Amino acid sequence: METNKILEKLNIELNPMQEATANAILHTNKDIVILSPTGSGKTLAYLLPLVERIDPKADEVQVIVLVPGRELAMQSATVLKGIGSGLRTMALYGGRPAMDEHRILRDVKPQVVFATPGRLNDHLDKENLTSETVKWIVIDEFDKCLEMGFQNEMNQILNKLPNIERHILLSATETEAIPSFVNMGRTEKIDFRIDDEQISERVHIYKVESPEKDKLGSLRNLLLSLGKGSSVVFLNYRDSVERTAAFLKECGFSISCFHGGLEQDARETALYRFSNRSANILVSTNLGARGLDIPDIDNIIHYHLPESEDEYIHRVGRTARWDKLGRAFFLLNSEERIPQYVKETVDTYTIPETLPPPAPARMATLYIGKGKKDKISKGDIVGFLCKKGGLTASELGKIDIRDRYSYAAVIKTKIFKVLELTKGEKIKGIRTLVEEVR
Repeated sequence: METNKILEKLNIELNPMQEATANAILHTNKDIVILSPTGSGKTLAYLLPLVERIDPKADEVQVIVLVPGRELAMQSATVLKGIGSGLRTMALYGGRPAMDEHRILRDVKPQVVFATPGRLNDHLDKENLTSETVKWIVIDEFDKCLEMGFQNEMNQILNKLPNIERHILLSATETEAIPSFVNMGRTEKIDFRIDDEQISERVHIYKVESPEKDKLGSLRNLLLSLGKGSSVVFLNYRDSVERTAAFLKECGFSISCFHGGLEQDARETALYRFSNRSANILVSTNLGARGLDIPDIDNIIHYHLPESEDEYIHRVGRTARWDKLGRAFFLLNSEERIPQYVKETVDTYTIPETLPPPAPARMATLYIGKGKKDKISKGDIVGFLCKKGGLTASELGKIDIRDRYSYAAVIKTKIFKVLELTKGEKIKGIRTLVEEVR
């Protein structure tokens, strides 16, 4: 499918970085390194032109995209599906049985695979994928893959893919050197980083001074002053995330909690509730600083100071994506100072004395106990919730259909009515469980 037709259908225009990437993929035979700030649209930049290079009639994998974490794998696969090219795709990652993925691989026959290194090695070793047909290797967040110690896994993967023709590496920051095992040939670098600009000029940076060493009270007041906007609160440790999330929930905020110690389903649910506006606040470790393609995040709050300049850049890169505006706040006690690597102007933010109550979330998330395996489509869910649940289309939000269940965002003021009206009802003739995800 041609890029112009996709752009017309999606009603978007390429930015200069995306145009340069498309030109390099479509009109050169070089390997490519893309350096561009977080939030500039790197995923679309490589996917749109690759769609033109993939044979839609072939059943084998032609493109493998390596990513450092399962969230980015799932979100990138969702982006490709959203393009509407008709290409088949699948995300492969740990935390679920590889045997289950193998069964799905046989059914789907994906042409593009998004995978974490360890899980991809597992499938290649078991010959669950045809390695000889892979022509393109993309390594997204290449710097993060190296930082997380995936060198050996990536080396093994590249040795198992004998017919790679082109390599594409993407990153927001530049690594000191590309390891030799990547086997880059003649390379074109597409560098859209701006010298001396760590973060977008559309982000306003503030500091907030906490009179207490334990800053929870100041965090509560800051969030109250920010109203109904969406915010990500970053902390450096899992137990701190749990403690802070519990405190904010007790204060009446609508929150999601996200860190690497959660089970896969809990992590996916947390991100889903935040992205569909069932939670206004995401309390997260630095795991949430990369690969989360959630638009319209208004505020970034550094409860704990970033431990490096790269962490700072990636945290703040969650806001002001594309052409949006954003704010970032350093919450400081008397012993803390703004890190020296912060080059932007930092203004003082004063919390008003009179504060409103916590802003309620606009949406709520429904769990519906049927999914793809039950031949359920988004249209079926919309029809079910409108006809049986008494909703209008404007009162529905994001709908996500998994294999055995589905999620749907509905206007929060109608949640109890929907639950009452759909109790014991059937969707496509099948009685199903409908309940709120909290």
